[in-house]
Amino acid sequence: MDEPRYAIYFVPPADADIYRFGAGFLGYDCYTGEDLGAPHDIGVEAPAWDELTREPRRYGFHATLKAPFHLTPSFAESDLAGELRRFAVIPRTLPSILPAIRSLDRFVAVVPAAPSVAVDRLAADCVMAFDRFRRALSAQERQQRLTTGLTARQAKNLERWGYPFVFEEFRFHMTLTGPIVRERRDAIRTLLQSRFDAIDGARQPLAVAQIALLRQEDRSTPFRVILQADLTALRPQP
Repeated sequence: MDEPRYAIYFVPPADADIYRFGAGFLGYDCYTGEDLGAPHDIGVEAPAWDELTREPRRYGFHATLKAPFHLTPSFAESDLAGELRRFAVIPRTLPSILPAIRSLDRFVAVVPAAPSVAVDRLAADCVMAFDRFRRALSAQERQQRLTTGLTARQAKNLERWGYPFVFEEFRFHMTLTGPIVRERRDAIRTLLQSRFDAIDGARQPLAVAQIALLRQEDRSTPFRVILQADLTALRPQP
């Protein structure tokens, strides 16, 4: 029987314009679990849109901080939730990014317009802080990752941390599409850019000021937020 998986993500606030933009395009609200359906007037037929967003829709509109994992048997969900609350109260520099629409490899995502040391630090801290809750990858899970063409460093990350794209390999992004063939990629990115430019506050900084715990009941169901905690800012020096 398939078991739940958990993940630590940044999910923009449910009432934020950027969240409504991302969730609306994906057609799924990971706060409520609601299927939002296809967006209106995007110039993409429903079957093509469904194929375009099928993979990221399962995860909701988010940025990965600690990639999905099964709980090791010595911990319960309540232990993981407690650790998230403890992690959130540790004072830190709260990241803020200026969101931008970019193509990353074969997909399109919202990314920071400029690198952010604070975002990278937050992600690295999450990788390490929650790793004791992670059950080791199965042979099948490991092999599935290895067949995607990882670099030597990414393969080493996979063995140690259960995910290739951590630390130096990490890049903060909130995915909007699955893989797109090269011939269509620019057109889809332009479409998303125009939709993004139309939302209020599109050019305003986005505070990465909370972290969320999400659960996926099994591989056939989408992730859903089960707990969110505000991060604690460092007090200014007197």
